[in-house]
Amino acid sequence: MKSLAELAAIREKMKDKVVLREGTTNTRIVVGMATCGIAAGARPVLNAFVEGVDKEGLNDSVTVTQTGCIGICQYEPVVEIFQPGKEKVTYVKMTVEKAEKVLKEHIKGGKVVEEYTIASAKKA
Repeated sequence: MKSLAELAAIREKMKDKVVLREGTTNTRIVVGMATCGIAAGARPVLNAFVEGVDKEGLNDSVTVTQTGCIGICQYEPVVEIFQPGKEKVTYVKMTVEKAEKVLKEHIKGGKVVEEYTIASAKKA
């Protein structure tokens, strides 16, 4: 069992990451974390977004959160991006590398990474 001091240190270290997941801001990144998503590798994808948003200093404008089943298990891991005044974008078969590119090009740059979207996957 951890001591009270160790638990307090862990709590303090993780505080910023929890706030990222709970915040209410303009852009929301939602990662499907039902059993199918987790089995397909959604946890590292979620972590990549949380760490990337923190690293890029986007905490005030971007929230990273998780949800249960999105309903398209064959495309897991699935990430949905919600931005005010824009259509929802659904990214499929996500990886850590794809998450980093989406963060750079879509979230920071404003350009949807078309080849990772569900529309592109359905054409293949």
